[in-house]
Amino acid sequence: MTRSVSRLLAATVLGTTLMAGAGAMAQTAAPAPAPAAAPAPAAPAQGTPTSGLYSEADARAVLNARLAALKAVIELTPEQEKLWPALETAIRDINKNAVARRKQLETAAAPTSFLDVLDQIAVAEETRGKELKRFVDAARPFVASLTEAQKRRVPAFLGLNDGEGQHQPAGTLWLFEEEAG
Repeated sequence: MTRSVSRLLAATVLGTTLMAGAGAMAQTAAPAPAPAAAPAPAAPAQGTPTSGLYSEADARAVLNARLAALKAVIELTPEQEKLWPALETAIRDINKNAVARRKQLETAAAPTSFLDVLDQIAVAEETRGKELKRFVDAARPFVASLTEAQKRRVPAFLGLNDGEGQHQPAGTLWLFEEEAG
């Protein structure tokens, strides 16, 4: 399956549900320039959603939809349902921690040198690595219970690149996209 087909599968599963990608696009879209006569709007208070931005409620709704969609894609058996709560808890905790890291970065002082930037990257990668390891450990018993057909559905849904041996930065997985904001 190609990468584009993988993404199409994920998009199809979620249907018209809000996707974090749409929220991320809304956040990164450049605002329209204000008319010359209009004063610039005041900056929003930290942590409050603004018009057109992805709110915390949006993020929760997307996470809930993704978890429900993942269960639907996998088509869990009653025995597999018993293993799901540990995995869901790990995913929710990872997401919560990613949000907390993003908020911390938003309020932190700006890096003053390239070494500060590199240090921030190193700390973020180390933290994501630990979180990813936690996810893998929680997922092992669950994945061991899946059929081969069920296992084939998971990578594309998580946003993994297709192809054996391909390197993929942890930050590109939807588990961590709330960290990016």
